[in-house]
Amino acid sequence: MINEPSVDALVRKLGTDEEPASKYELCVVAAKRTRQIIEQMQSTGVTELPGKQKEIVLACQEIMNGKVKSSRD
Repeated sequence: MINEPSVDALVRKLGTDEEPASKYELCVVAAKRTRQIIEQMQSTGVTELPGKQKEIVLACQEIMNGKVKSSRD
């Protein structure tokens, strides 16, 4: 279970004041980024992340740090 960053903080970070994000949108973005991380790890031969961190935690941290954004079509 992910405690930090919190889901509410991630939702606020992912959205804007004009267009707030939903928890569903957060789930989709985090899952997509997690899959990308796993694919990158497999292609480079990396078996685990530093500190035995989970891929989903890294994806959530990237969202919180502003490295991952949601694109709306």
